[in-house]
Amino acid sequence: MDKKVVVTASGLKALEEELEQLKTVRRKEVSEKIRVARSYGDLSENSEYDEAKNEQAIVEARIADLEVMLKNVVILDESELVTDAVSLGSTVKLYDEEFEEELEYIIVGSTEADIDLGKISDESPVGKALIGKKAGEVAEAILPSGDVARFKVISIG
Repeated sequence: MDKKVVVTASGLKALEEELEQLKTVRRKEVSEKIRVARSYGDLSENSEYDEAKNEQAIVEARIADLEVMLKNVVILDESELVTDAVSLGSTVKLYDEEFEEELEYIIVGSTEADIDLGKISDESPVGKALIGKKAGEVAEAILPSGDVARFKVISIG
C-alpha cells in the first residue's frame, strides 16, 4: 500500500503545476536535446547524448513520483486545525534555547517542506519532536549531527 501524502491546498496546486510543467515543457526540451545529440553521430562516445538520456530518466522518474503522490494525496483541511497542540498544518512560534532566538515554522508534509520558506516536515527530527506539544512545553529533537536541540513552544496558530 502506498503512503498517504498529506498536503495543503496550495501544496496540491504546486504538485499539479510541477507535473504539468514536466509533462509539457521539460519532456519536449529533453526530447529535443536527445534529437540534437543523435545528430552528432556515433552514440557510443557521445557525452551529450548520454547526458540527455540521463536527464530524460530523471524527468520521467519525477513524473512517476508525482503521479503516485497525487494518487495518494490527502488534502489537509485547514479549517479543522486545532491550536491547542502542534499538528500538521500548525504555525508554531518557538524559542531555540541554544541560540536564544525565536523561530516560526509551519509543520507540513514531507512533499511541501522548504526550510527557506519556514516549512518543516512532520517527519523531520524537529517536526517529529514538535508534534503533540502544547504552548509552554519543551520539545527535544535529536539532529542528524547527533546533537540535541531544545525548543520551547511559545504559541500555536
